Order: sequence, then structure tokens, then C-alpha cells
Amino acid sequence: MQRSWLQTGPQLWLRDVGKQVEVKTGKDEEHRGWLLTVDPVSSSMVLVTFREVGAVVHVVMGHAVEEVKVLQEADPETTERLRIFLAPPTSPHLDQEDLKLRRKGVCRWLEKNRVPVVEEGDQLRVAEVLTLSAPYGPEDCCSSNQIILDRIQRLIRVRPVDPEADPGPTGGSRG
Repeated sequence: MQRSWLQTGPQLWLRDVGKQVEVKTGKDEEHRGWLLTVDPVSSSMVLVTFREVGAVVHVVMGHAVEEVKVLQEADPETTERLRIFLAPPTSPHLDQEDLKLRRKGVCRWLEKNRVPVVEEGDQLRVAEVLTLSAPYGPEDCCSSNQIILDRIQRLIRVRPVDPEADPGPTGGSRG
């Protein structure tokens, strides 16, 4: 008797990442696509189907999965498309002077909002529990404290831009 998807466990689920799969979820329900990832907690699967322009993403809830069948391995081109599919967008290139101005601007904004911040080289250390790296946007925050992470990210998102003082949250040139 074949073991169900849920019983096989994360180590076996992950071996199929990057492969084209067919997922049976019900009597006559099947989903096909390239397996992008599997959530180890919920066992939900993220399938991607590439189109000529763009792609379609389908999440299959883990509790509904009855059977997974590998259809084919990915060729190098598909492997690369999957790798960059969810990669964060690249930020505009900023020179060292722009980064320094942005770091100073974010630092001043945090201090103005009474958030303890210290410069440590090219990084900002916030409240001794969060690190902010270049280019100093909300997505550049790193902390294991989810509450502080969320609050600092929100604070950085609403930071006003002084075009004379720094390149601002989205980049650009100094005026």
C-alpha cells in the first residue's frame, strides 16, 4: 500500500522541488506544474506553470494532497527560471556616497521617532535586536523579534524623503 503524501515527511517532499509534478487532490482533481517549494509545517505545495509571458502560481493545500507523481526533471533553463522566480527585485545601484546618505537619513528618522539606533560599519543596529543593511529599506531588516521587525519596517516605509539630504527609500539621484 502506498503511503500518503502527509506521511512521507518534509525530507521526501523536498526531493521533488524543481521537478514537474502532477498532484492528485480529489476524485477527479489534478494539478500540474513545476514544484517551487513545499511548506514543511502545512505540507502545502507551490506549483508554477510558465506561460510565454509570465507564469501562473497555484498553491495546493497539504491536507488535500492524495498523491504526487513526478512527470519530469527540470532542464537547466527551467531550473534557472524557478531559481529567479521568487527572487526579490534588485534595487537600483547606489554608489557609496548615496548609501552613506541613505544610512544617515534612516538613522536620523529612527532617532527622531525615539528608536535607539547605532551605526556599526555599513549596518545600523536598532534596539540591540535588529540589523539593517544596505540599501536600508524595510526588506533589509533582520531580526528574530517579529514585533520589533514589523514596527521598524513600517516606520521605514513611512519615512519622508528629503531629496537634498539622501536618495530616499526608493533610490534616485541627489538633487
